[in-house]
Amino acid sequence: MSLNYSIPRLIISSHRGGAGKTLFTLGLISVFKNKGFKVSVFKKGPDYIDAGWLSKVSGTPCRNLDLFLFEPEINLYSFYLGSKNSDIAIIEGNRGLFDGLDLEGSCSTSKLAQLLKTPVILVLDCTKVTRSLAALVKGFLSFEEGVKIEGVVLNQIARARHENIIRGAIEYYTGVKVLGVLPKFKKVPLERHLGLITSFEYDENLFLEELREAIVKNVDLDTVWKIASEVPSILIERQKEIRNAKFTGVKIGVFKDEAFQFYYPENLDSLINLGAEIKYINACYDKSLPSDISGLYLGGGFPEVKAEVLSENKSLLKEVKEAILAGMPVYAECGGLMYLGEKIIWKNKSYPMVGVLPFSFKVEKKPQGHGYVVARVKSENPYFEVGTIIKGHEFHYSKPVYLKENKDIKFVFEIEKGYGFNGKFDGIFYKNLLASYIHIHIFSVKCWVEKFLERTKLFKA
Repeated sequence: MSLNYSIPRLIISSHRGGAGKTLFTLGLISVFKNKGFKVSVFKKGPDYIDAGWLSKVSGTPCRNLDLFLFEPEINLYSFYLGSKNSDIAIIEGNRGLFDGLDLEGSCSTSKLAQLLKTPVILVLDCTKVTRSLAALVKGFLSFEEGVKIEGVVLNQIARARHENIIRGAIEYYTGVKVLGVLPKFKKVPLERHLGLITSFEYDENLFLEELREAIVKNVDLDTVWKIASEVPSILIERQKEIRNAKFTGVKIGVFKDEAFQFYYPENLDSLINLGAEIKYINACYDKSLPSDISGLYLGGGFPEVKAEVLSENKSLLKEVKEAILAGMPVYAECGGLMYLGEKIIWKNKSYPMVGVLPFSFKVEKKPQGHGYVVARVKSENPYFEVGTIIKGHEFHYSKPVYLKENKDIKFVFEIEKGYGFNGKFDGIFYKNLLASYIHIHIFSVKCWVEKFLERTKLFKA
């Protein structure tokens, strides 16, 4: 069944990463929300940190749209599901507008803009440049057919003369309207080794009012709304949703706190849609696991940043280890994987962790794995059939060190694209634990949640 669907919508993109599109997107969301609009938010690509901020400021779950991980019709349907009860949908792109995986720019923000028939506003970093930005915009306009760049926002403007030269050049040579400027801010979130500080660690009230006021003062919001509103309808093919009470009574513990917060909302929704109940656990401060859970889901995050606090919570570390040794089904990704090792080594200090896996994790200064991953399931395990192709992504600065032999632990994924543990393998299986550097999405790997819940139900029985 298909439907014609239309909603005011925008894609916020740029000529490169780090040009200010996240700040502008957050400010725009806050402005529209302050006006009484319900704003749905999306992030292009496999990103958790920006998505966390978009979700926090909008007050609605941020969905990731990804043409590498999901088929086009799944992206369209996800967009529909996430925006159908909203007044406007705002999508933040990633990196530059045309940046993709190959010469053709497959999976780029521009390809998503074409799929969603959505106009683009470019945020341009104006540091140490003036008239040359007009040439850049002119090139962007003609580079790829079907992409509608309807406006430009200037970031990092030094003074009025700087703005006037750039504004005049862009509008004269390209015909694209400069919608406004972003001044330099004093209280915006600081960056660190993996990008922005997460929304769990920073009070948005410290900068959001300043950001919102700057956008109201310096951006033509009436034209922004007009651009968002004058969009064609898109054809949505309805997808079959799995909803039943098959796993009613099953309770899953999910780590969610300052150290672990990287979860796709659809992954958590899929647990609930199958009847399971989620019980959130703060790994930093909760002293024990809930007594009635029959499985654990440990997402990614920054366990190294909270390593001292995590290591001091010895009672929880002990209970997690005992649960795994007793056969409790546990699924862990990246930061969750690091938590289960013997130690996290960061800034020349070692912090004891759960110790159920026979190695430690050292956090390096440069990424050890970064980008999309394709893996093939090569060994028997309860969660993925042998031969299954898994598409996901990885972004980790840590690497396993001090490996000890353990014949009971095996790798079940063979890496075809990406790095994983060593460029060859990933996916550690031990008892009923599966831990990996790969982040996966239920829309891409559709089997894993149900198989995970089947195992938890057996464990509960």
